[in-house]
Amino acid sequence: MPDEDVRLKQLENWLAEILPQLFVSHGWGALAPATLTAASSDASFRRYFRWQCGARSLIVMDAPPPQENCEPFVKVAQLLAQAQINVPQILAADIEHGFLLLNDLGQQTYLDVINPDNAEQLFKDAVQALLALQQLPMETPLPSYDEALLRREVELFPQWYVQRHLGREFDEQQQAQWQRISQLLIDSALAQPKVLVHRDFMPRNLMFSAPNPGVLDFQDAVYGPVSYDITSLYKDAFLSWPEVQVQQWLRQYWQQARAAGIPVQEDLDAFLRASDLMGVQRHLKVIGIFARICHRDGKPRYLADVPRFFAYIETVIARRPELAELGQLLTSLNTVQVPA
Repeated sequence: MPDEDVRLKQLENWLAEILPQLFVSHGWGALAPATLTAASSDASFRRYFRWQCGARSLIVMDAPPPQENCEPFVKVAQLLAQAQINVPQILAADIEHGFLLLNDLGQQTYLDVINPDNAEQLFKDAVQALLALQQLPMETPLPSYDEALLRREVELFPQWYVQRHLGREFDEQQQAQWQRISQLLIDSALAQPKVLVHRDFMPRNLMFSAPNPGVLDFQDAVYGPVSYDITSLYKDAFLSWPEVQVQQWLRQYWQQARAAGIPVQEDLDAFLRASDLMGVQRHLKVIGIFARICHRDGKPRYLADVPRFFAYIETVIARRPELAELGQLLTSLNTVQVPA
């Protein structure tokens, strides 16, 4: 029997143990026959199932140890709930075996429903949730987005995309360029004011729900650069918006953040530059991650969105002279053609 089937059987046995008592304690009535169907999977080893019994719908997370650890999810969920952010309620947990039972925030993500007609309102709701998140005091022990983490992330690009996917090695000149570029990006991130950072605040992880949005995939939260999450929201892995519109949304966020007392940069131009460089760091990281998911995990579909990230990077290079070297490096790798 495949390992994943063993996991599924263990999960079903766990549900059989906990659900009768859960129904009694919550006053949900009699437990009737139910269905368990795949709800979604993501770029990690986690899987999600939807357990349905009549009108009652719950979500089960399968996070197999040692690849995944449920504890950060539980910890950050409790933290975000304090700010009235709509995150899954943890109804039952078996941390040792990597099982969580959650309430169901719905079946439609922002990615499923967003379009040019409703984007303004959906993003308005998302920004309100983000502002609440960023106003949380940095008291709960969480990792810091420090130099070591930033460097590990950005090095995914040469390790997995350049070496593994392109089959290339940096020559001496390219390696020197890369070191200067990556240090510039890291230094910019470290210089930013710090807040709680979701780290994947994008339409695929926001549920169209009431209250809107439901927020998912927050288990990797850290304390770090204030521009990170808002940049992730508008420069998404799976859909793009006109650059003029993105710049307008970023300006609106900056104004709201300052009004809310969030320690965003005092100067708009400084914020926009920080957002640009933060975005490039994230885009290079995600390109590396998508290559790793393809070659290590056998999930090639993510590579289809790599050109989107190169397009984001190209746009930023065109307006940030300090990134000219990155343009030269990418051109030498034949990844994008950056205009002079």
